[in-house]
Order: sequence, then C-alpha cells, then structure tokens
Amino acid sequence: MTTADTATLLEDAADRIADVSRPDLQIILRRAALLLRNSSSIAFDDDVEEALRDLSGEFGKTRNDTVRFIVREWLEQNTYLPVHELDEDGDVDGSA
Repeated sequence: MTTADTATLLEDAADRIADVSRPDLQIILRRAALLLRNSSSIAFDDDVEEALRDLSGEFGKTRNDTVRFIVREWLEQNTYLPVHELDEDGDVDGSA
C-alpha cells in the first residue's frame, strides 16, 4: 500500500468517523504508523524548499512526490535509468 492510498483512507475515515468500525480504524492507523516510522525526510536549503513548494503547487502533487519526480527525471536524462520511450508505430490514446 502506498502513502497516498493510506492518506486517502485516513481522510475518508476522518470524514465518516462514526461509520468506521474499530478494527478497520485500527488497521488504517497501524498502516499509517508504519509508514511514518519507516519514512525519512530530506531537508533542503530555504530557496530549494520554496522552489519545491512552487513546483508542487503547479504539478498538483505533494512535496515528496515532486522530489521523486525530479529525481526520476534527472536519473533518466543522465542515463542512470532506462527512458520509457513510445514506439512510433504503436497505438496511442488520444490525438496529436
């Protein structure tokens, strides 16, 4: 289960707290506790944090998702990760 899934479950449970069973709430809270216990945070300089906040707002993503996106893009651009290219002869959804 991803962090986003757990966050969604927590928000949903908070919205309907009277309807959530005790065992379900215990499961959700234990998952959240595990994610918090196993998470780590990267601290950046103030100017970098401000840029991340701005980008996160533009992308509509969380700070951590934005950092993951930037790192992945950098790794792909510098050939540390394979780039997922579209096949020119393959089918695509939508139009160009």
